[in-house]
Amino acid sequence: MSVVTDSPRPDGGDPAALTLEASLPLLGIAAWSGTGKTTLLEALLPRLAERGLRAAVIKHAHHTFDVDRPGKDSHRLRQAGAAPMLVASRERLAMMMETPDQQEPDLARLVALVATQRPDLVLVEGFKAWPLPKLELHRPALGKPLRVAEDPWVRAVACDEPLALPEGVEALDLNDLAALADWIAAWPARWPQLRAPRPAAARESGP
Repeated sequence: MSVVTDSPRPDGGDPAALTLEASLPLLGIAAWSGTGKTTLLEALLPRLAERGLRAAVIKHAHHTFDVDRPGKDSHRLRQAGAAPMLVASRERLAMMMETPDQQEPDLARLVALVATQRPDLVLVEGFKAWPLPKLELHRPALGKPLRVAEDPWVRAVACDEPLALPEGVEALDLNDLAALADWIAAWPARWPQLRAPRPAAARESGP
């Protein structure tokens, strides 16, 4: 199943597209800055592991972040032109690659890289313009608008206050970690039926 939107890709190329395969459940975690996406994921990942799920995370980072320090062998070799540079020990591995010609990371390419590790679920943080099912996190106290009305890919909203939501969008309690973990843990089983945007009729019935 390949889904293409009419909007330009975040990196300025062709329209954004992802191949939403039945065998690889994806769930975007969408929220405004300050909502606490990373803190929530940090709390949820151990709970997902307790429920038997192996969850991969793809996170959008800004600008020239680095994970290896200048002076280290891996940094020196990457700077010298290794593409990619993969460093591994018996406990972990990391791959770094320069992408100077990309304005923004290509989510489809990152999903393909993660898929080789056969996770049960891929959680995607920060790629809110891409067409994939999403869980929106919302805190009214921040004064930011909900995205659910304009984004047909939002399948549930977790909030710390009651909300009026469009038909077909589930309401979750942002402060109930056990319930959130249960909802996400059930996502792989629901993925084959929900790996598409909400129907237009449901979107038009929103607040």
